Amino acid sequence: MSETDELDSLRITVLAEDSVLYESPCLGQHGVSFLVEGIKNSDAMRILVDVGQNSQALLNNMKLLNISPLTIDAIVLTHCHYDHTQGVVSMLNEIGKDDILVVAHSDIFRPHFFSDLCLRHVGVMQAASEEEIKKTGARLFLTKDPVVLMPGIMTTGEVKRCTDFEGVGMGLKTIENGRVKDDPMLDDISIVANVNGKGLVIVTGCSHAGIVNITKHAIELTGCKKIEAVIGGLHLIDASETRIKRTVESLSKLNPAMICAGHCTGFKAQVELYLALAEKFSPLHTGMQFEI
Repeated sequence: MSETDELDSLRITVLAEDSVLYESPCLGQHGVSFLVEGIKNSDAMRILVDVGQNSQALLNNMKLLNISPLTIDAIVLTHCHYDHTQGVVSMLNEIGKDDILVVAHSDIFRPHFFSDLCLRHVGVMQAASEEEIKKTGARLFLTKDPVVLMPGIMTTGEVKRCTDFEGVGMGLKTIENGRVKDDPMLDDISIVANVNGKGLVIVTGCSHAGIVNITKHAIELTGCKKIEAVIGGLHLIDASETRIKRTVESLSKLNPAMICAGHCTGFKAQVELYLALAEKFSPLHTGMQFEI
């Protein structure tokens, strides 16, 4: 996607998140899901980014927000975790379209677990496996590379890890060649949109690649240095004070017009973001809608 590939406008609706807007009838759940709608000239695309873990709650919220699954053109899964992928088969059945694209990193279906207290698988569950997705008639598009979804919207692909203070945020493991090893979460991808007159909008599931790494990667991919918004989870909930402060300082230097973060971000990081950015920062809630 070149710098000239710009959307006329972008709408983002928060369909699922751990918390809900004040007085909202929507249901919260541990997980996130966003509807990203891009418009360029007479073309429009509706992309579902992650599906949470509770498909009934997600579909309930879509109904309340007057969003039909039948209008979705593609699904992007930002990483393997169950709270972002578990509802994908139910959603695909509701969409009911043959060959609808499900875009994700090529390693998303690997073994993925932690064993700090007890052995627990936290990656893609069997009900959302590659085989079950294919049974719906969907077409999996698995790659480490960036994917242009429409002129002006792309996935990051595998994100370069450049900072010395960011990490996956959890003690995660995988199995490679029969050996247990640390899992660097290379499957963590995000959505990048470039809106005419505004700049880049980054939508992230959990930012296991590090939100500073992701933002710098987006700038490198597009050639655009202006950041309009960062929206999603930043996975700083268990981060050290040093990492939180360095993350906030680095993001502030990139001068985003807005950051809206929740899910796995954590209260301490939200406080630091607000202290640094004031009204440019807001917590993420189910039911929010952004018009850019």
